Amino acid sequence: MALAGVHREYPNRIGHLLRSDADVAPPRALTPAFYGCYDWHSAVHGHWLLARAARRFPEAPFAADARAALRQSLTEEKLAGEARYLESRPAFERPYGLAWLLQLHAELVTWPGDAEAATWATRLGPLVALAEAHLAAWLPKLAHPVRVGTHAQTAFSLGLALDWARATGSPRAALFEERARTLHGADRDLPLHLEPSGEDFLSPSLGAADLLARVLSPDALAAWLDGALPTLPTEERADWLTPAEVPDRQDGRLAHLDGLNLSRAWMLGRLAAALPAADPRRPALEAAAAVHREAGLAPLLGELPYAGSHWLGTFAAYLLG
Repeated sequence: MALAGVHREYPNRIGHLLRSDADVAPPRALTPAFYGCYDWHSAVHGHWLLARAARRFPEAPFAADARAALRQSLTEEKLAGEARYLESRPAFERPYGLAWLLQLHAELVTWPGDAEAATWATRLGPLVALAEAHLAAWLPKLAHPVRVGTHAQTAFSLGLALDWARATGSPRAALFEERARTLHGADRDLPLHLEPSGEDFLSPSLGAADLLARVLSPDALAAWLDGALPTLPTEERADWLTPAEVPDRQDGRLAHLDGLNLSRAWMLGRLAAALPAADPRRPALEAAAAVHREAGLAPLLGELPYAGSHWLGTFAAYLLG
């Protein structure tokens, strides 16, 4: 899926600020490295998927093609073009696309013993520095979290950014941890029972829990969960959270619900693993994670329309680890 998308320019949905006629250009001219996969953030995390797959399975049949695609995109010239574009647009792809860019960087930086990956990471450095700076300038001003089930959600992107900071040793980890605690530490009675909205691919309620599972101790997380999601079952059953059904996979926004099943699966699983071993909510969380995993992965075994295939592979790979 990623190989079919990262260099497919059209159809393309660009979030592009036009300031004059000079800004009218095709996607490949505006963002020369990440112009495929329908939109910029999907192109970025499509490259993350290629790096993850080539790194984890270097002898697989797809590995050579994945490396060739990365080699085609991650040139000095193309990434310099990306940096020029991002430098003058501090709100571009904030926070979702920027967080995935950090994840791509982390994947390359932590790729052991691979000289080409190290070169790609170095070339990506200036663009990553801009993304980091844009997030760091914006997050302290954020008085309230953005609690939606799509790209603007702050909890999910904060989690990706924090994982990058820890993986690369960035001092920004302290900022991301502080923002997680400040924005979500006092959450109470999160309305999981009202989810999902019709076009969600992330859960606002589980997204907050998934983020705090990264920053709280097991006992502190358990206490936070008492107030934030007080109705979680304490017996092993999965029927308390039903996987979403997708009414039309040709509709790109309705197809988000396939991604919701995948993201719920990893959020539920991480939350269960972060709680104390004896916490009575763990079996229910694990059971719900299992049924969402099955529901989320099943559509990927068939032929998906491009509305889903340009991005769902990333969510599946992120779930599978």
